[in-house]
Amino acid sequence: MSFRQEKKKLLHTQLVKYGIHYRKAARAAEILASEKPDELLTDEEIQLTQEVCREWLKQRKRLDSIEENISF
Repeated sequence: MSFRQEKKKLLHTQLVKYGIHYRKAARAAEILASEKPDELLTDEEIQLTQEVCREWLKQRKRLDSIEENISF
């Protein structure tokens, strides 16, 4: 498996782990793993990755907060 495929797999796994829909996570992981500059991405690709990354961050912060409160 190539480095790009490994990166895509890891990104997809992390996105799904934090509640991103499987297919949306797969598409975002593919875009992110491609490492294309923003100028080469479509508006739809940029919007999708921004949306997915915001949702991932929101869920990650939520889970981190829960873990902090449990571990006091």
